[in-house]
Amino acid sequence: MTIEVECRLFGPFREDAGVDAVVRETTATTVGGLLRELERDYPALAGRLVDEAAGTTAGSTVVTKAKKNVRHLDGLDTPLTDGDVIRLVPSVYGG
Repeated sequence: MTIEVECRLFGPFREDAGVDAVVRETTATTVGGLLRELERDYPALAGRLVDEAAGTTAGSTVVTKAKKNVRHLDGLDTPLTDGDVIRLVPSVYGG
């Protein structure tokens, strides 16, 4: 099953990826799956969104779904639904 999500990038993430927002179709079912896709598709973001060893978002990066920090939901296992807006905010920009 494919869903469409919007990813909004802030600060250095925006600069490194070269885009403000990405609307994409994905087969990812969780926020973690989506973040791994973004790291793959935008090599400058690799290792900056997901901390595989810790099983969470990398560093102090804040990732929100529906304006709620995914660390307060189900972390990387937070489910995605069609039409979600995911925000990726580096810690230096208020994370």
